[in-house]
Amino acid sequence: MARRNSYRDTSTGEFDESIRCLLGEIDNGSKRRNILLNIIKNELTARQTEIIMLYYFKKLDTKEIAERCGITVQAVSAVMARARKKIFRFMKYYIRGEI
Repeated sequence: MARRNSYRDTSTGEFDESIRCLLGEIDNGSKRRNILLNIIKNELTARQTEIIMLYYFKKLDTKEIAERCGITVQAVSAVMARARKKIFRFMKYYIRGEI
């Protein structure tokens, strides 16, 4: 069986836009933005936090993050996918409590 040499991310980018929207809210003291930052700080693993911070706050792409962390682009994408799922699982819980 031939080894796959390329990697293609099939993500639609919806997660990126949702997180970017929450982080970019004009009111930096907004409740949802603070919840999101607390989730990133307290609920993610150290590696997930590092990669999420580099991607969303430092605006690095996955290739740059992979080089900086010494891992593959596929590993960066996998860590980001797990972190996003965890973030949205917690966000659903907190947002439901607001209603």
